[in-house]
Amino acid sequence: MMIYNIQTYFTFEMIYIWANIGILPFWLILLTIPNSKINQILINSIFLPSILSFTYCYICYQIIFVDDNIFQIFSIYFGLENLYILFSDERFLLIFWIHFLALSLFLGSWMSRDGCKYNMPRTLVAIPLCLAYFAGPLGLILYWFIRIFFAKKIGLHD
Repeated sequence: MMIYNIQTYFTFEMIYIWANIGILPFWLILLTIPNSKINQILINSIFLPSILSFTYCYICYQIIFVDDNIFQIFSIYFGLENLYILFSDERFLLIFWIHFLALSLFLGSWMSRDGCKYNMPRTLVAIPLCLAYFAGPLGLILYWFIRIFFAKKIGLHD
């Protein structure tokens, strides 16, 4: 009964809208006040990853227990056409979107902390951070090139 009430409110469209709007304040915190206590509590703790994880689990629940063909997801490894077909299902598209939001925020959080560690100017870190929000790997590679000059070393791990 309770899960049915949750399902009527948390539609996939509603989750998508709330996830997109809800993630923006956290990115603004990363851009503007990376050393703040707010950042430590909300972003660099278990708080935000837990919310995204619960959302991810809820969508997985919808896929596993509402749909009888959970093994459809493994078809993505057999060709780009299968990925396209899978993404035509809003549940799978949404779960990949939540996945992207969580990983890009994790990346942004690391970049922000690392920039503070090397005393990089906020304006310089803001460019790769914004790029990481929209296109994760491109922001990461740009940040890495900028970081080389401030860390004064090239390392394969950190």
